[in-house]
Amino acid sequence: MKLERNYLENLQKGQLLDLAKFIVTENFKHHSDNVLPQDYTNDVNSIRDEEIKYAENSQIFVVKNEDNDITGAIRVLKWNYSDILPIQKMFGINPLLAITDYDVNEIFHIGRFAIQKGSKDVNLFKKLMVCAIAPVCANKGNIAFAEIDSKLLRVLRLLGIKASVIGESIEYLGSETIPVAFTYEGLIDFFNKNKSLVAPEKLTNNLVSTNLPESVVSEEVTYNYSLV
Repeated sequence: MKLERNYLENLQKGQLLDLAKFIVTENFKHHSDNVLPQDYTNDVNSIRDEEIKYAENSQIFVVKNEDNDITGAIRVLKWNYSDILPIQKMFGINPLLAITDYDVNEIFHIGRFAIQKGSKDVNLFKKLMVCAIAPVCANKGNIAFAEIDSKLLRVLRLLGIKASVIGESIEYLGSETIPVAFTYEGLIDFFNKNKSLVAPEKLTNNLVSTNLPESVVSEEVTYNYSLV
């Protein structure tokens, strides 16, 4: 039996193909009775290539078993306002226009969340989420976007994570996927309740600060953001 390690680590850029394979295969295990489509390698390559582009501004957290296989993963990305986020490509949603009445500081994207089917670590889910939302919880004006499986969205809400649905769902990697937004206010209670599960050094925000581009900063027009 493979035993899961009880600590998280940061995934290196050279392991992005392993991450992509894990994300795709686990999604189909959970949502399609372990039936992989013939073209699933296209999904694997697409995810790998996308994460290579994001690597400079992202952190990927993984848990591995004794054979050094990934058993859980999540990625947080600080948006540089030029890269195309998954929520833009998949749903056509512009993060700068998606919500109103929120004085934004920095924008993040949370993705690549997956846990090995049959995992026995009851806190693995919470640990990964704490790592991903730590940068968002560093400032009251921060906000994050994500594309979430409908079942996972229900779990998040049961755990006290408040998410706002900002668009219609689509079918992606074998499941109904919904675009959502998270504010500081919607995450901070969960973060404070569960941050003790993760070593403090893992919660250090190593993502470089990014200012809003000049094209969206204007004295006449102010873009505000909020979760409804």
